[in-house]
Amino acid sequence: MPRFSIIVPVFKVQGYLRECIDSVLGQSYPDLEVIAVDDRSPDGCGAILDEYAARDERVRVLHLPENVGLGRARNAGLAQARGDYVLFLDSDDFYTPGLLAAVADRLSSAEDPDILVFDHVRTHWWGRGGPSDSSGLLARAGQDVFDLRTSPEYVHLFLVAWNKAYRRDFFQGHGLQYAPGLYEDAPVTYRSMVLAERIACLNRIGVEYRQRRQGAITRTPGRRHFDIFPQYEGLFAFLQEREDLAWARPLLFERALDHMLFVIAREDRVTPADRAAFHREMRAFHRRHRPEGFVPPTGPRGTEMRLLARTPYASYAALSGARGVRRIAGAGKRRAAQRLSAAAQRAWYTAGSRLPLDPRLVVYSSFHHAGVNGDPAAIHAKAREIAPELRGVWVVREDALDTVPDGVDHVVPGSRRYHSVMARATYWVNNVNWPGALVKRPGQVHIQTHQGTPLKYMGADLLDKPGARHGFSVPRMLHRADRWDLSLVANRHSELVWERAYPCHFTSARTGSPRNDVLVTGDAARAAAVRARLGIPADHTVVLYAPTRRDYCRGGHVDRVDLARFAADLGAGHTLVVRLHPTLATGTARGLGLADLHGRGVLVDATDEPHVEDLMLASDALVTDYSALMFDYANLDRPIVVHADDWGAYAASRGAYFDITAESPGHVSRSYRELAWLFASGTWKDEESAALRAGFRKRFCEYDDGRAAERVVRTLILGERMSAPGSLPAIPAPAAGRAPSMR
Repeated sequence: MPRFSIIVPVFKVQGYLRECIDSVLGQSYPDLEVIAVDDRSPDGCGAILDEYAARDERVRVLHLPENVGLGRARNAGLAQARGDYVLFLDSDDFYTPGLLAAVADRLSSAEDPDILVFDHVRTHWWGRGGPSDSSGLLARAGQDVFDLRTSPEYVHLFLVAWNKAYRRDFFQGHGLQYAPGLYEDAPVTYRSMVLAERIACLNRIGVEYRQRRQGAITRTPGRRHFDIFPQYEGLFAFLQEREDLAWARPLLFERALDHMLFVIAREDRVTPADRAAFHREMRAFHRRHRPEGFVPPTGPRGTEMRLLARTPYASYAALSGARGVRRIAGAGKRRAAQRLSAAAQRAWYTAGSRLPLDPRLVVYSSFHHAGVNGDPAAIHAKAREIAPELRGVWVVREDALDTVPDGVDHVVPGSRRYHSVMARATYWVNNVNWPGALVKRPGQVHIQTHQGTPLKYMGADLLDKPGARHGFSVPRMLHRADRWDLSLVANRHSELVWERAYPCHFTSARTGSPRNDVLVTGDAARAAAVRARLGIPADHTVVLYAPTRRDYCRGGHVDRVDLARFAADLGAGHTLVVRLHPTLATGTARGLGLADLHGRGVLVDATDEPHVEDLMLASDALVTDYSALMFDYANLDRPIVVHADDWGAYAASRGAYFDITAESPGHVSRSYRELAWLFASGTWKDEESAALRAGFRKRFCEYDDGRAAERVVRTLILGERMSAPGSLPAIPAPAAGRAPSMR
């Protein structure tokens, strides 16, 4: 008896079918059967299925004598299922790698619940979308097991058949069957959810839900959308027979009305000619099934539910139109307010610019105002220590204000004080460019810290790489870079690259990278504290995996390593810590397995850690591909492994200043097998690794001596002299109107 029965109803999807079936058979968890139901498909689907059945005994094909539709095709497959759990997969969708192994693990940890719900991502014909609306609920569920009566908020999980694993004896024992027609998922999903005594969640994207450009029945206008009414009538007939489920009627009544209102609002479903009739059916459903004492939810949808009880269609349509007009008018008012706000901001900035520069005011920003971190944070901390007379103000986005440490002065972009600070600060410190609308005054000094030593092409070098510069303008970027006065560098390589990539009038300052000071000096107590905070045993060998984004793939994320397998192959006494590239932190990358593995303690997801230096200090080795993190990590003189299985594609799409596989800081793996062997054999920390790292450190950690932040404050801001690892430039003589140095 297999663990999983995957039921795949098939009709007119020959262009997508192989990808679907391959995504199941290619899963790392093999204990499954595929029951493919050929719903009398008129194309080549039947023959394709027979090919799979001939070469893989886990595939069984049912050829139905007539077309019965999606719901009854699922029922036909269900009757043949032998697995402990049943999963349904639509034949134009596909599973993500590793899903079934994750489902099996979660079922085991939850002690075989009635239902397990997992996540999905919409895959449009132009590319993958963002996280689903259910992702937050799934994350909050964690490792808990619950029922819908005590946790009614989970009724809002996505209403489909294919994001769940049902325990087969539960599903069949309650006689659950799909009815003919559209919206067949609704009654089965809601009925199973209210019947289930034990529901678990898996915070992992398991299904790529294909949004076909054409051919999707649910987005084809017509009378078939009236099928929603008999579907919900069947659900409420069932509820009427079960007095023990009376608690669920208000909950599901609200969900039913919400679903119907969603459908009538879509012109790609209910045509204007059918809208009045659809509205009458909704009102009739409302009269028949409204529970006593039912109170609609707050908000616009609740208002529409209240209107159903007392408003005929003509009034409803007029009110809907009025709401639409109000929305349009509101949008116009918002645009006018934005224009007014922009004008007000220009006025504030102009007013501040009439005042003299404040020689003690330094304004800081990092990663597009994302918080207090990076090189600017190291400079700010050192300035507070050795030059308390300097007044530092951080620019921080509103959504990141809760990350600002206590006692750190800060402003929100666009606020009146922000414009006053930007207009009067003598020093601007940033690791990216400031917004183009800001006008730099004579006497203001822009210190550009950058974000590390460059391996990939940057700035003007991207002009020949259109894929890598998609979404931004190189000329505009260079126009903003024209404001730089001083460019911090940690090595001669960076100095040459920045002067080529940013052909602007700035002076290179051989200061070293301030954020790396802590890596050079070391801080065992800080490393131990980080390990304790992340729940890592003090005696574990910590492997930090930090992949970068890919420009050859839409969205930037490509799974190059099976993280669960890698964590297991490292063995006992090891902890795998994963840090995704910051640009991938809010996308789908974590939902494809990382969040789930973190939740189950398989590894540590440290993507949200604000200070990457802490992770480097707390680790014993770094595995990366082409991330600039390797240049910083080399300061620790700890082993580095470069996993370069797609180096050719990466270098061709993004461009690279040198071949990292030929001038590596450690051993290079070109396949997962090689990567696993490096750690299993102990080669990752051998003498050859140390020799490679020594050469790399000599070249790229040239100016990092643990005093970079102090050097920036004393030499570039205060104008003092200080010993240097390289030839530091003198600060240019103050131009007309430039504020003099304080000392």
